[in-house]
Amino acid sequence: MEVKAFELNDIVEMKKQHPCGTNAWKIIRLGADIRIKCEGCGHSVLIPRREFEKKMKKIIKKANEQ
Repeated sequence: MEVKAFELNDIVEMKKQHPCGTNAWKIIRLGADIRIKCEGCGHSVLIPRREFEKKMKKIIKKANEQ
């Protein structure tokens, strides 16, 4: 299984789309739980790291590419 290297402020794509229609999320907190914020409507969600790693599809934009 591949290890997905994600960092704070990365923009990631999740497997399921948010109800607002956007599929891009920004990582705003890292730890045992990860808080992600919808780039479309600004709604934030706190999910366990293991669940996040299963539901994350790919990294859209790295934080250091700004």
